[in-house]
Amino acid sequence: MKKYIGKFKAADTSPKRNSVEFSTYSGLGGLVAVSVIALLSEQTTVPMIMAPLGASCVLAFGVPDSPLAQPRNIVGGHFIASLIGLAVYHVLGQAWYSMAIGVGLAIFLMQLTKTTHPPAGADPLIIILSGASWKFLISPVLSGSLILVAVAVLFNNIHSKRKYPKYWR
Repeated sequence: MKKYIGKFKAADTSPKRNSVEFSTYSGLGGLVAVSVIALLSEQTTVPMIMAPLGASCVLAFGVPDSPLAQPRNIVGGHFIASLIGLAVYHVLGQAWYSMAIGVGLAIFLMQLTKTTHPPAGADPLIIILSGASWKFLISPVLSGSLILVAVAVLFNNIHSKRKYPKYWR
């Protein structure tokens, strides 16, 4: 028990704070990405925005070097988690255990496929709670995540000190 409790001890220091320049550019990236996705949704009347994409912006612009922020993870993670959410919903319906199974399976498959993307963990919850149809997989999931990645590639690389992505596959 003592060994187990000992694991709760935190590291001595927290990570360094980002510079104002880096943080400002990250915030602007999120603003631009959500603006583009939301405006395209509004102009085309095709839903391309969903709440987890806001969290994806935190990774794509706030920690663009992270493996969790790479295009494969953003698009693949949202796709896999949403596919699982839709399958679970259409087989088991809307219940507490459906949400639990959906999130658990999404984590499992994202890790196996090297597409782990934490914001995508919310996708099965949104799908099951809203009773989404299979169309949700195309719009907003694929359309929104692909647009987000396109904006992240273009915007992050404008800055001389950023290179995004670190890898595609």
